[in-house]
Amino acid sequence: MEKLSVPSHITSNGSVSVDSGHVRLNELGYKQELKRDLSMLSNFAFSFSIISVLTGITTLYNTGLNFGGPISLVYGWLIAGAFTLFVGSSMAEICSSYPTSGGLYYWSAKLAGPKWAPFASWMTGWFNIVGQWAVTTSVDFSLAQMIQVIILLSTGGKNGGGYEASKYVVIAFHGGILLLHAIINSLPISILSFFGQLAAAWNLVGVMVLMILIPSVSTERASAKFVFTHFNSDNGDGINSKVYIFVLGLLMSQYTLTGYDASAHMTEETKNADRNGPKGIISAIGISIIFGWGYILGITFAVTSIPNLLSEDNDAGGYAIAEIFYLAFKNRFGSGVGGIVCLGVVAVAIFFCGMSSVTSNSRYLCLDLFLNRRRTWIDLISYISLILRPILLSGWHMHFQEMEPCHSHHFGTK
Repeated sequence: MEKLSVPSHITSNGSVSVDSGHVRLNELGYKQELKRDLSMLSNFAFSFSIISVLTGITTLYNTGLNFGGPISLVYGWLIAGAFTLFVGSSMAEICSSYPTSGGLYYWSAKLAGPKWAPFASWMTGWFNIVGQWAVTTSVDFSLAQMIQVIILLSTGGKNGGGYEASKYVVIAFHGGILLLHAIINSLPISILSFFGQLAAAWNLVGVMVLMILIPSVSTERASAKFVFTHFNSDNGDGINSKVYIFVLGLLMSQYTLTGYDASAHMTEETKNADRNGPKGIISAIGISIIFGWGYILGITFAVTSIPNLLSEDNDAGGYAIAEIFYLAFKNRFGSGVGGIVCLGVVAVAIFFCGMSSVTSNSRYLCLDLFLNRRRTWIDLISYISLILRPILLSGWHMHFQEMEPCHSHHFGTK
């Protein structure tokens, strides 16, 4: 494998500083071609904006509320967070040794040994890339659902004659969002870095504002006993086992705390990636756990009637958090406009989450294969098509999957 000279620059005191991530790639015999423009903050921002607690918690809050209620939401988040930290810590350790854009599938090949490397990397690669496609699909579809709910509430709500978009309109929103994300991800990495940092800031500020604002504006609040001890076993699905109900309620937390491997996929574009990549992984998980728990507590203190929030006949059509936001402002000020604005804040966070998901997609399998193994025009076309593939696959999936209008159980696709 061809070796490159190690990039360096002259520091203010005249000494030569060498990029440690590039040194590590040279040791692996792995050719560096991507420009290292990302700082540790930018690397963290991509993972944090994909985890996006505003996205996952808001869109899957119905699931947690229906299966276990506050107990599943409050304690399930901490349990899932702890195990996610275990996984993330292991991933960060491996990332420090193999800071390559291929990420997990490349690691599998190296760790499995020569005999099992092809099988291990093939399995890992396909599971990961299919997961990447699913995440991109679901995030952008949840944004389409959010837009539909915002339009519904803005035109009077379900009980006020508001416009309830058909499933075909929602799918059209979905396709447009996917296309826009593909266009954005064709921009230079410096611009994507700016968007990534903006997304991280938006999520942090948005969570802090909403976790304080919503319970403060609400005229009725739940008691601390309800938030920390109430278990909702009335799920409407005939499930009576409390253990099983709690496990189902964990889906919100488990699904939200994903996507931190984006820091690994971006390492070949990150300065001192063998150190900053792992830092990006751990910090994204840790900060998400803290801010996510605060968001869950703030929203759950505004819950006064679980059946009403999950009812398809409420103004938001069964979208629990949308109903919470809307009623908080409507009961306080006589108008739900403030709640709709809050939903807009969440919608922007979901948009950034989808954007970052496509960024992570585009740095995965085909990037590593094109830059470091095969160099033909076919490979180049394959690489370029990777950005379009989530759109085509998502569109195919959503058009051929049986669709229903947005009911309470159907909200929540990160």
